[in-house]
Amino acid sequence: MAASGSHGAPPTMAPEAGGGRLSDRVAAQLRALIAERGLQPDTRLPAERTLALELGVSRTALREAIAQLASQGLLRARAGGGTYVQRPPTPEDQVVAPLQPFLPLLQSDPAYRFDVLETRHALEGATAWHAALRATDADRARIAAAFEAMLRAHAQGDAAAEARADADFHLAIAEAAHNRVLLQVMRGLFDLLQTNISQSRHLLFQSPRTFAPLLAQHRALHDAILAGEPERARDAAHAHLAFVHTALRTLDEDEARRARASRLPSPR
Repeated sequence: MAASGSHGAPPTMAPEAGGGRLSDRVAAQLRALIAERGLQPDTRLPAERTLALELGVSRTALREAIAQLASQGLLRARAGGGTYVQRPPTPEDQVVAPLQPFLPLLQSDPAYRFDVLETRHALEGATAWHAALRATDADRARIAAAFEAMLRAHAQGDAAAEARADADFHLAIAEAAHNRVLLQVMRGLFDLLQTNISQSRHLLFQSPRTFAPLLAQHRALHDAILAGEPERARDAAHAHLAFVHTALRTLDEDEARRARASRLPSPR
């Protein structure tokens, strides 16, 4: 449906004017608006009605243009409403695009975190090895800063900040490996990694019997890489992830036992 005269749609926006599809031209207008206003990733676009009036197009044409830009990775809709600017995809993003469908799967079924742990086990031993060999002074400073951020967040009881710092710690190690393929795969896994760490930490760091070993494992990984000892770094990464895997299995089994016990009839 074309925009009505009350919306002030200019004649040049009619589908037949100037050639090409109307949605393509509206998408171009949206691109120009984002560029002119310098809208950064995570900035919310104006409401649909306001934006349609501003561009002089119908809301139907605007929706089609937004869907087109969303399919190109330039916009995204968030739960709860609103359309947001998104960082344009880079060529490296295409390397790991097939991983993205696994994110909703992991979020809907936490058991898939064990698949993520197996993938991390395969990758992070290699990244730790190479990081110990290749880390620059700047790399070592980033790894140390992420480790300290984890400690601060735990001391403050900020689980969300602790999960972010944990992910930053592991990604800083991947960056220090200076292997672009490993780095891009790890970055592509970041959403999966972040979800995995959030779930793991919520369970593991609430348990006194697991917090101390986890802290010691992170410190061992940190120390080995900063000392430039690749074998020790690789072994520390593998030991850490093996512990997380075993501890999560144990916690899941404990939770299942508690759930079964709660369904037993109460004694009279």
